[in-house]
Amino acid sequence: MDDLIRQGMAILQGMWQRRWIGLAAAWVVGIAGVVAIMRMPDVYEASARIYVDTQSVLKPLMQGLAVQPNVDQQVMILSRTLISRPNVEKLIRMADLDLNAKTKADQDAMVDGLMKSLKIDSLGRDNLYTLAYRDPKPEKAKRVVQSLASIFIESNLGAKRKDSDSAKKFIDEQIKVYEKKLEEAEDRLKEFKIRNLSSNESLEKDYFTRLSELTTQLNRSRLELREAENSRDALKKEISGEEPILLPDDTPAAVASVPVPEIDGRLDALKKALDTLNQRYTDAHPDVITVKRQIKELEEQKVQVLAARKKAATANPEGKKGGSLQGNPVYQQLRVSLAETEAAVAQLRTRVAEYEGRLGKLKENAKLAPQLEAEYTQLNRDYGVHKRNYETLVSRREQAEISGDMENVSGADFRLIDPPRVSPQPVAPNRLLLLLAALVGAIASGLFASFAASQIWPTFFDVRSLRETTQLPVLGSVTMLVGAAQKRRERRGLIGFVAGVLAFFGTYGAGLLALALLSARAAA
Repeated sequence: MDDLIRQGMAILQGMWQRRWIGLAAAWVVGIAGVVAIMRMPDVYEASARIYVDTQSVLKPLMQGLAVQPNVDQQVMILSRTLISRPNVEKLIRMADLDLNAKTKADQDAMVDGLMKSLKIDSLGRDNLYTLAYRDPKPEKAKRVVQSLASIFIESNLGAKRKDSDSAKKFIDEQIKVYEKKLEEAEDRLKEFKIRNLSSNESLEKDYFTRLSELTTQLNRSRLELREAENSRDALKKEISGEEPILLPDDTPAAVASVPVPEIDGRLDALKKALDTLNQRYTDAHPDVITVKRQIKELEEQKVQVLAARKKAATANPEGKKGGSLQGNPVYQQLRVSLAETEAAVAQLRTRVAEYEGRLGKLKENAKLAPQLEAEYTQLNRDYGVHKRNYETLVSRREQAEISGDMENVSGADFRLIDPPRVSPQPVAPNRLLLLLAALVGAIASGLFASFAASQIWPTFFDVRSLRETTQLPVLGSVTMLVGAAQKRRERRGLIGFVAGVLAFFGTYGAGLLALALLSARAAA
């Protein structure tokens, strides 16, 4: 520890001995720093504030009809990518900065400088953006900020139009592709139906479903045929006299027991319909009332027909044979009913034969049907897929058009809150701070200069330091006696050094005070 203190004291003594060199160095560095700082040009800042309104009343109204763009994200990405080389080159042309660029290298250097100097700051969540640029020329700084604001707004609009146009173009191309595929699928389906024209109707359903339906229809037709044949046979017996015509009493039970085929069939159908309606509705329902009224009318009509038969039988007791029977209205009515029944039987026989033929043909084609069904199903599947994709693309194209129109109407709204303006006072350089830094640098330079001089021209202040440095034995030391004249010279030198230091700090302090007063007066 004592060695460190002794070495430190030796260094300080050496620096004190070379103090004039340090003072001179401090003056030189201080004067040079002041001159350099005062010669620095004033820098002015131009700025503008832009508000981006991303809210629109159309967003909830167009929900589900159009694609909702993320406007906030678009604006954020735009603000981060705005200062790019193409945009800066465009800005240079808009602000007429390229007039001084003679060569390509000068233009590249100008672009690089602007990319470093331009600033876009976001003020939190309020979608407020500040554009700023600094330059020694106020008008130039203002032109640059104006051009940057214009590019900021136009870039967003151009990006929206370009994105919408690209989406529409891609969808149109896909629609053309699927339209062609759809036409090809339709042609294949049409050719298949033409080749299998006789099987087109049956291809709509599978084999077992068609077989079940045809069997059911055939059985129903056979049942109807047997019913019609029984009704025909009954009419024939009644006309031929094999069964006597029973004339009823006036009681409703007796009237209901006598068959009248043309009326009984309608009554049975209406009664079945009435049963079905009673299961679903009450007696007060209009349909129930109507059916009951129709049943009552038919029953009254049957009573009238039987009364006419009874009257005719009473007037002609000789019966059903002979010439008088031909003029009997009951007999004529039976003949008409028989003809109608014969026609119905013929029609049902034709229907049964047709169903039997279809069923037989279906059973014959049982081996070929699965192959045709599989091919038809595949063709329908391809056609359905292409048609669904085509309709989806057409719908998306409409959505894209609506979305594009919506973006143009309800996209981000750029509002220039503060137009580009230049600060009345220069924002840089901060000469007070720079002068303080220069003062610190001058002091540090003086101390370093005195230290370097003490090391270059070392002085030994004791025997021990001399012996350690030279590594030689020291035989002795001689003490110097300082006279009065020498003391006066040393005193004058000390006074001069202190005066020089005080002058240095006084001059610097006066300069700083004057600069502070001037700055305060200019700001006021």
